Amino acid sequence: MTRGRDAEGEAGAVFAALADPTRRAVLRDVAEQGPLTATELADRLPVTRQAIAKHLAVLHEAGLVEPTRAGRENRFSATPGPLADAGRWLATTGSAWDGRLDRLSQRLRDRQPDGSRPEGPADGR
Repeated sequence: MTRGRDAEGEAGAVFAALADPTRRAVLRDVAEQGPLTATELADRLPVTRQAIAKHLAVLHEAGLVEPTRAGRENRFSATPGPLADAGRWLATTGSAWDGRLDRLSQRLRDRQPDGSRPEGPADGR
């Protein structure tokens, strides 16, 4: 991941940036339409250019977009690395939780006198 943060902190920054539906729309447009200016994005979305600039700053801080100076304006491009890193963090965290839940389920089965599966949410019902 970028910017020297730990993986969990960087994943948190990505998730926080993507928690807002307008920022998700901004990132989607930048990723699908190529480098765009804040003005071009504001023309596409129901928010002001100033609001778009603030959303782009949050996305940039999370490493999801990168500005490139083109004359007097900044054009923003998507940078997929942090999103992929956040996906890997989710997969790793999900695997860890799957293991914990499997061990818990096994302990509950071990406590059943007849070795049957416990009833309820632990067995997927």
